[in-house]
Amino acid sequence: MSHHHGTTTLARSRCLTLLRHCTKTTQLKPIHALLVTQGLHENLYVITKLITSLTSVSTNLHYSSLLFNQLQNSNLFIYNTLIKAHSKSPHPQTSFHYFNLLLKEETITPNCQTFNFVLVACAKTSSLLSGMQIQNWVFKNGMFSSDSYVQTGVIRLYVEARLWDDARKVFDEIAYVDVVKWNVLMSGLIRCRLGAQALSVFKEMLVFGVEPDEFCLTTALTACAQSGSLWEGKWIHEYVKKRENYLELDVFIGTALVDMYAKCGCLDLAVEVFEGMSKRNVFSWAAMIGGFAVHGHARKAIHCLGRMQTDGIRPDGVVLLGVLTACTHAGLVEEGLLLLNNMEGQYRIVPKHEHYGCVVDSLCRVGKFDEALKLIRRMPMKPLASVWGALLNSCRIHNNVELAELAVKELLELEDCDVDEEDAALVQLSNIYFGAQKSEDGHRVRRMIGDRGLRKAPGCSMIEVDGRTTEFVSGDVSHPIHFQIHALLKLLFPGDPDTL
Repeated sequence: MSHHHGTTTLARSRCLTLLRHCTKTTQLKPIHALLVTQGLHENLYVITKLITSLTSVSTNLHYSSLLFNQLQNSNLFIYNTLIKAHSKSPHPQTSFHYFNLLLKEETITPNCQTFNFVLVACAKTSSLLSGMQIQNWVFKNGMFSSDSYVQTGVIRLYVEARLWDDARKVFDEIAYVDVVKWNVLMSGLIRCRLGAQALSVFKEMLVFGVEPDEFCLTTALTACAQSGSLWEGKWIHEYVKKRENYLELDVFIGTALVDMYAKCGCLDLAVEVFEGMSKRNVFSWAAMIGGFAVHGHARKAIHCLGRMQTDGIRPDGVVLLGVLTACTHAGLVEEGLLLLNNMEGQYRIVPKHEHYGCVVDSLCRVGKFDEALKLIRRMPMKPLASVWGALLNSCRIHNNVELAELAVKELLELEDCDVDEEDAALVQLSNIYFGAQKSEDGHRVRRMIGDRGLRKAPGCSMIEVDGRTTEFVSGDVSHPIHFQIHALLKLLFPGDPDTL
């Protein structure tokens, strides 16, 4: 008995050691086989370690699920491991399956970690009702006031559902709000294109005396880039420099600064930050190339593509899209076509819809409609509204009525085309008809637009002066110095009715 016990203990120790050093699923399967041959496949502690290792090295959770289904008994750690792994997977709704099984257990009770992981799944799947039920449960059992992870999970749930009032209400009920919760609130606002509001939350956090970490600073810089708030972006840059623990520019903060300066119109400062970074990743290069693209410096964007490969960093699809965009803006049609055709062979990246769309746009801008149409026809995927929209926009510039009619016909037949895209296409087509002196067709399309009840969204622009951002909306007369602005415009552009 003692010899058998010693052999089993040795086998168990050996298997656990092997599990700790596993990095691939293919390595785990032989260890599982060893567990079976040694009679350890029913040892709950060892199987727990095996399932934990499986969920940490692989996104394919099928094997872990099969192991779980064979267990006679389970424990809370295994349930939490599987709920967590599935909440982070491409199929987070599977977390609910294991959560429901856990609730049916007579001897196991969910804890704070369980609810935190399930709340993540609720947020990812927009399961607001389930999330609210869990919120009520944790409130009644006192978990909300005592566990920071659960608090963050509830805030994230409402943020993902874009219920800002509810998110803020929960946020304000927390006695101590750490930097993570502030960041969750800011990140959610940014995802909804509410950069100015996110920046207000950042300022509020500073007023409360909470010191931002590198993630929070990166989020704040992203908010500045989105809202065009250059003054605040420069202030954050100075804040980063003056921090006591500042040694060298963090790669994430550095990348966010490059992106912010480029999007706020200060390309020279973006280049200065980029060149001063001691370490760069693929996102840093993408930000710099994107900056060059927006400002029309296609040759510099192409040069960056070569530099990053010299530095040993392989470009991804985002980087190549940035270079293609730069080529489009600068009219480098042949360079863009060459890059598109060589993406798979040279960079091992299969071109996606947006890569094809960019080159189609490039060809259309210079009036090469036949080549653009040929490229659209040979796309390996179905062209979306963005491609037909690019073609239609160029038809307006070059007054190509026949091709415009084709583009609108194809766009209206798309299953996933939304109403706004359809309405915009019809407005473009009517303008093309009027421009080509085809008034009867133009009025026909306008009547069609009227029947659809179209209301064109007003255009808007934004300007920052002395750190203060002002937004101008077309047709809005509520600005406090509205009359002075119009008087000045009349002086600058006398006799031009478009300035009114």
